[in-house]
Amino acid sequence: MNICVIGTGYVGLVTGTCLAETGNQVTCVDIDAAKVEKMKNGKVPIYEPLLDVYFDRNIKQGRLKFTTDLNEGIKNATILFLALPTPPGEDGSADLSYILKVADQLGECITDYKIVIDKSTVPVGTADLVHKAIATKSKVEFDVVSNPEFLREGFAVEDFMKPDRIVIGTNSEKAKKILSELYAPYVRSGNPIIFMDVRSAELTKYAANSFLAVKISFMNEIALLCEKLGADVDMVRYGIGTDDRIGKRFLFPGIGYGGSCFPKDVKALIKSSDDQDYDFKILKSVTQVNEKQKKILVEKIKTHFGDIKGKKFAVWGLSFKPDTDDIREAPALEIIDELLKSGALVSAYDPEAMPNVKRLLGNKIRLTDNQYDALDAADALIIATEWAIFRTPDFEEIIKRMNTKLIFDGRNLLTLDKMEELGFTYYSIGRKTIK
Repeated sequence: MNICVIGTGYVGLVTGTCLAETGNQVTCVDIDAAKVEKMKNGKVPIYEPLLDVYFDRNIKQGRLKFTTDLNEGIKNATILFLALPTPPGEDGSADLSYILKVADQLGECITDYKIVIDKSTVPVGTADLVHKAIATKSKVEFDVVSNPEFLREGFAVEDFMKPDRIVIGTNSEKAKKILSELYAPYVRSGNPIIFMDVRSAELTKYAANSFLAVKISFMNEIALLCEKLGADVDMVRYGIGTDDRIGKRFLFPGIGYGGSCFPKDVKALIKSSDDQDYDFKILKSVTQVNEKQKKILVEKIKTHFGDIKGKKFAVWGLSFKPDTDDIREAPALEIIDELLKSGALVSAYDPEAMPNVKRLLGNKIRLTDNQYDALDAADALIIATEWAIFRTPDFEEIIKRMNTKLIFDGRNLLTLDKMEELGFTYYSIGRKTIK
């Protein structure tokens, strides 16, 4: 099929590349000319495992192309994916200006039947607005469909190629037939393509992400209670996670969730609820818990040291989660900000996110070439992201490099027994402190 993907952020670029991987002809459109030129030259603008492999292969085989010209992108395409940013406003509402601007442009340039797909996470009612914007300027037959993405950063390619389910909101039989054919290669193992009305599809994405945020915040609350009661959150997590009504995933306590999805989507659903005069109490509490959790490690640090002015801290992990370079809403950045405000010095290492942090923070912190260089003369190590390389570090190297054997582990990567055996003072989340 001929497909156009408008927007080449995480969602758009993964969507376009993976659609090309199953033989479709895909043209990706973006207004950033420099970015488009880099992609034409084979440079992937984001880090996502496996994306570079598919990206390179499909460019070489001529199935994946890039342009800044919307007319060129949609000319031969039947399916148009809108993968545009919907940044949150001050009140939590999703900014639809990018989507509606493109919808307005589509109304001026479509000349034959198109399926316009909202791939971005958008509030209920957005498809109606997109349809109205196009129909105001065009009399050509078209359908507007909601097809929310469920891609986890770090696993986005895998999630697209082997989805748990595909949700499509449309009442058009013509669109259903075409999209069933489009997605057939991705559900050969029997996972469902779920057709529903547009508004239900729009709400499904917000409901899914918000529910996962609830699970995370619940476990973070349990972790804080464990510390007060002398219980071990890892044992509690194991005890409830083996209940198949609850499941094992998203039960790991830590220093809060971040990224481009959970914070934004929870706030957007709260705003949509408020607009309907519905007080979504659980989600409002989830947001409060998460903001508090991001500060919990700094509280432990200040309790331990008292005054931290002039103290040097090594931070391992800067991205909001492992296997991505995304630092949006990353807890590590909030920790670093609090440390710097208190007069502390910070050195840090992350396998992928340091270029993004460099652009954000400049020379405010020292970024190192490897995880151990960050430890030189440090008064404490802070683990903020659960990258695999931090799970089994060289403890002799840690001891040799640091001023003291002191670790604040915001992701519970290290074992209490090992810390006690090596004589570390060790703080984690929801477990006893080793001193």
